[in-house]
Amino acid sequence: MLKYRFEWNERLLIALPVLEIDWEHYDSAEQMDIVEQWELIRGTIPDRVMEFERIINHKQSELYEEDDFEESCRINAEIAEYASRINDLHIWYRTNQELDSRRHS
Repeated sequence: MLKYRFEWNERLLIALPVLEIDWEHYDSAEQMDIVEQWELIRGTIPDRVMEFERIINHKQSELYEEDDFEESCRINAEIAEYASRINDLHIWYRTNQELDSRRHS
């Protein structure tokens, strides 16, 4: 049985690592495999951020043209959700630095 896997996250549009045990309990080969797989996924994060930024820009244009208050609130909530996704992607992007530093300790 694998002690780790990568699960697709529909909200962020990337696969995220799911570690079943603490990082230090993986042997060096497993750590290397996890880091290598994560590096490939991590490399797609800037593209996801740009994709979400384009959506936000489009939504902001919609918001600028919208006269209906309730519709404006809905669009604003969508913008906030995409901004939250970008924030989460930035957090995940930095995760690699933590894994690398742990691996070299």
